[in-house]
Amino acid sequence: MSGAAQTWRQFGDGPLSRITSRVYILLVVELLLLLTTLPGLLPLLVLGRDPSNLPLAALFLVPVGPAISAALYALRHQRTDLTDLRPAALFWRGYRTNVSGVLRVWVPTLVWLAVLAMNLAYRDAVGLASWWSVPLVLLAVGVTLCAANALVITSLFDFRTRDVLRLAVHFLVRTPAVTVGTALLLAAATGVTAVFSEAVLAMLGSVLVLALLRVADPMVDLIRKEFAE
Repeated sequence: MSGAAQTWRQFGDGPLSRITSRVYILLVVELLLLLTTLPGLLPLLVLGRDPSNLPLAALFLVPVGPAISAALYALRHQRTDLTDLRPAALFWRGYRTNVSGVLRVWVPTLVWLAVLAMNLAYRDAVGLASWWSVPLVLLAVGVTLCAANALVITSLFDFRTRDVLRLAVHFLVRTPAVTVGTALLLAAATGVTAVFSEAVLAMLGSVLVLALLRVADPMVDLIRKEFAE
């Protein structure tokens, strides 16, 4: 019996087993991401890309925040040991635990971005000079980067919302590598959506979430060391 257990343990620790378990974890998380974002994803796919639809697009994106948070939680806490694979259980635990905190960050972010996008799209109608486009775009980028930091922090730590926002802004400056990495990921996601569609982006969801988690590792380590102990 001990020999069989040792053989299984060695099998579960091998490189092929780790790759297999990682692929399995990503597939399960991807399926759960699609399932939990489906109520917003389906109408978003048929929604025209007219600027007048921006408020509706923001509404349809509400389920995305809690889903990404649950995926972050599951990928962060799941081990690659084949004898202890439970990504689905971790995903739902993260979803239940973080949904209220995430929505307190995610919904205002969507509102801010929708307002900024509407002002950019209807700049002439609201009487904004053309030079306003630059600060509005920069503000939108800043809001998005802060939201990404806040989403990671809310998913992995138990802080008050105002503290989450303070830390998110603080680490924009303190960890520039994280900020740049997140910006590149957001640019890649925007490019995929523009060239292909939201459906293709959704199919890459678990991979992008894993990439965000890896990019944010320095920030997460500092928060755990300085604020969570």
